[in-house]
Amino acid sequence: MYAIIEVGAKQYSVKKGDIIGVEKQDVLEGKEFTLERVLLVSHDKQVEVGQPYLKDVKIKATVLQHYKGKKAISFKYRRRKSSHWKKGHRQQLTRIKIEEIELGS
Repeated sequence: MYAIIEVGAKQYSVKKGDIIGVEKQDVLEGKEFTLERVLLVSHDKQVEVGQPYLKDVKIKATVLQHYKGKKAISFKYRRRKSSHWKKGHRQQLTRIKIEEIELGS
């Protein structure tokens, strides 16, 4: 059984026991929370697709840790203008573990 979920502006394919890194969630480390934006669920060779989300499917996940992603460098240079700038950015992320996929019916 697997599901496709939406967290933030990204979509992830998950199964029970998967550990993924998603955009930062406002949940304390070690706490369990529910993901309700489920786009698709596949179980017993059947596929259910939401319009846009499935109403009766929920995914329980546990927060393992909050961390920062790799640094992304943004550099802009204008030739012959003596103009350039360099900026770095590290995205705040949350590592979660998928505990259970609950089907409503």
